[in-house]
Amino acid sequence: MLIQAAINGTRKKGEHPALPVSPEEMARFAAECVAAGAGAIHLHVRGADGGESLAAGEVARTVDGVRARVGEVAIGVSTGAWILRDVRRRLEAVGAWTVLPDMASVNFSEEGSVELARRLVERGMGVEAGLFDAEAAEILAASGLAGRCLRILLEPSGATTEAALGNLSGIEEVLDRAGVLLPRLLHGLGATAWPLIDVAIARGYDTRVGLEDTLRLPDCSLAPSNAALVAATFARCGR
Repeated sequence: MLIQAAINGTRKKGEHPALPVSPEEMARFAAECVAAGAGAIHLHVRGADGGESLAAGEVARTVDGVRARVGEVAIGVSTGAWILRDVRRRLEAVGAWTVLPDMASVNFSEEGSVELARRLVERGMGVEAGLFDAEAAEILAASGLAGRCLRILLEPSGATTEAALGNLSGIEEVLDRAGVLLPRLLHGLGATAWPLIDVAIARGYDTRVGLEDTLRLPDCSLAPSNAALVAATFARCGR
């Protein structure tokens, strides 16, 4: 079972004392996550101002720095539409990358997602297909790209566990009907983070944890670090 560490997300620096923003911080904390049991790293590249970025130089600095610390462990980056709203400019940014991450997540509910996923695949990167709801799953199934993606990111929206699980059922119904057999990684956000980790473990899915998804350990205490969240997930798997 893969445990992916999502080390920063869209959070601002002041939201947690151990939130990594600079390339150096991301490299250090990613290495700690790997030592705690993470088999992959997911991060949001940041610019000098701390804002999210898809710029080639900033992607290169971040990926090179993290790769130097984690070795063969796969590194993935976010391509969320909020980082660069214009679809054409987003495609151009990804096309200009000189140092390639191993994979990138693409939210199939966003405008331009199919073109973006195709560009990433053509450049030799793995695509993690992010699915928030059944509509996004339909877009993926109709795109012709499902068989070329690396994995499915099951990211069911919902403020409660019950709502998220209902959404998850709709997503998986579409995937099963379309015969999409890719590996599935399930994770939640905030209040649903730990319940969905438990569902992933029970179903034999991969999962994800980190300060992007939750600031709290299973006992609701503040997590001291990304590595602590990974270690708690590792222990939860019964290894």
